Amino acid sequence: MKKLLFLLPILCLTACESELIEEPKSLVVEAFYNTAAEVEAAANLISVPLRSSSGLSVYEATLESQTDYAYGRGSWAPLSDFQGLDGANITRVSGLWNIFYLSIRNANLVIKNAPNGKSISQADVKKFVGEAKFLRAYNYFQLVRNWAGVPLRTEANMTEINLKRSSVDEVYTLILADLMEAEANLPDNPAVAGRPTKWAAKTLLADVYLQQGKYAEARDKAKEVIDSKKFSLVPVATKADFQTKVWGPELVSTSEEIFYLKYARQVGQGNYMLWITNHPNTKLFNFGGAYAVYGDANSAFYKAWDNGDLRKSLWDVVNFGLGATTLVSSKFIDQLAVGQNGAGNDDPVYGYSDVLLIYAEAAARAGNAVTADALESLNQVHRRAYGKTPTATSTVDFNLADYTSATFVNAVLMEKAYEFQYGGKRWLELKRTGTAKAVIQAMKGKTVQDKHLLWPIPVSELNYNLAIDAAKEQNPGY
Repeated sequence: MKKLLFLLPILCLTACESELIEEPKSLVVEAFYNTAAEVEAAANLISVPLRSSSGLSVYEATLESQTDYAYGRGSWAPLSDFQGLDGANITRVSGLWNIFYLSIRNANLVIKNAPNGKSISQADVKKFVGEAKFLRAYNYFQLVRNWAGVPLRTEANMTEINLKRSSVDEVYTLILADLMEAEANLPDNPAVAGRPTKWAAKTLLADVYLQQGKYAEARDKAKEVIDSKKFSLVPVATKADFQTKVWGPELVSTSEEIFYLKYARQVGQGNYMLWITNHPNTKLFNFGGAYAVYGDANSAFYKAWDNGDLRKSLWDVVNFGLGATTLVSSKFIDQLAVGQNGAGNDDPVYGYSDVLLIYAEAAARAGNAVTADALESLNQVHRRAYGKTPTATSTVDFNLADYTSATFVNAVLMEKAYEFQYGGKRWLELKRTGTAKAVIQAMKGKTVQDKHLLWPIPVSELNYNLAIDAAKEQNPGY
């Protein structure tokens, strides 16, 4: 059975997480950060908020509800209808703000205290501080894309309560600095599956550069990962292969994994996304499911999707009262989970298909032309989706002569939409490319207002942090 081996050093600490949240000083003691094992235990705590049942699973599902292919049910419905955030969703996004900042706080503790350890090597200090800076950058990348400028809480100002909103540029400056240090100091290979590596840092750097419109830098950083030849797409022939060989609950790691949040069939250590997405009638998740985010076979997005694409078959028709064309995702399945948040499937935060598609888009944009390498990167993902060998020419290939740089970029963006469903990436891509309003109107017939492009700063932050003027600095429309 898959175990969360990288969490074993913190079994005693996870039980004390509530104490840690209430009183950071419980870990900030001179005696604690002295050995590699102690610093590793603290580093493991950085991902705990992200892996919780109110963490990345809820974050990704919230983003999915706003896409052109998915709809929210119940309390999630206002998101896909673009009605504005009601009380439930205000609470939901406020909780996400909190989990990102809790993870940042835990990263700051490592960054601040690890260098002072008395019985830890400098190599280990660099490695664990690199992990902390990678994850701090990841958290700030989520914050800046959903809230714009945010308070920058670092190891240097941990005791300060009142911090102004930094600008978007200032947030990205910290993100890039953290990732460059992580890239320099993280190892080539993880000691245990799930720990960040220099390749994870390069991949996140490429994604950040793409977000910033630094296409040459994004292309070059993604190319470094490709040229390492350390990663490859897992071949598939059927829908079931995707479910078990690519995203299956028993997998420890795969050839395409770059940075995944690791889960296991253990109480409190499992993936909550399966509860959010599955439906009891499919019997693919033994705890049923809330089917809170669903699809529609009559939607323009689904109708335009080629039936030969195996990824399309990962939507099952389930009529639960919203019509005979209602679709429920079967991407993530686990029939032996130990609870609603006890599924073994990992969260594929960044995989090799991310790198290939970042490279394809960035290369086309940087050179204003479609290159053979960019085309091959797109085709590898596309071939695999049709059950073909990813690296062998096939009948489903896109052809160079058929595309301008603009139409090629559109093809890459659609491939991303098919490849990363329930990964929380499509809505952020639509915002990045400035197409959210037009695409949602065309596909859903819904009007996206400017206020829908950002989430509100939580009231709790405004009440707590007196350096932010709620009347002047809250995001527009809230």
